[in-house]
Amino acid sequence: MNKIAEVNKWIGTILVLSGILLTNLNYYPLNIFLHGSGVIFWSVSGYLLRDKAILTNFGFQIPIFAFGIINFFLTS
Repeated sequence: MNKIAEVNKWIGTILVLSGILLTNLNYYPLNIFLHGSGVIFWSVSGYLLRDKAILTNFGFQIPIFAFGIINFFLTS
């Protein structure tokens, strides 16, 4: 299970950093989708590793990205 969590963390890291880069380059809404996907990968890793700090950090980001995605579809 630790191998799965480790792979999830690396995929999540790539997605989160890509989302941050796209935010700085003003590529909306792709930035939200990539960053939000990375947050989900990190949340799964936190759950598998029973890491409360990771779950708290990334778990609270999930609804924030969900609101952003919903807002995109409602306003477009």
